Amino acid sequence: MSVIRVIAAILFPPLAVIDRGCGSLLIVALLTLCGWVPGVIGALVILNKR
Repeated sequence: MSVIRVIAAILFPPLAVIDRGCGSLLIVALLTLCGWVPGVIGALVILNKR
């Protein structure tokens, strides 16, 4: 997990997981629509996976 991805996950969560696949992008986008904090947490969890 690079520093740039963490910053992107904090500022705009769907942008950080755009290369992880359509499912991850959709999940993070829906979480971000529910609230900014769930979107950030979801993006960081997805980015932390290998």
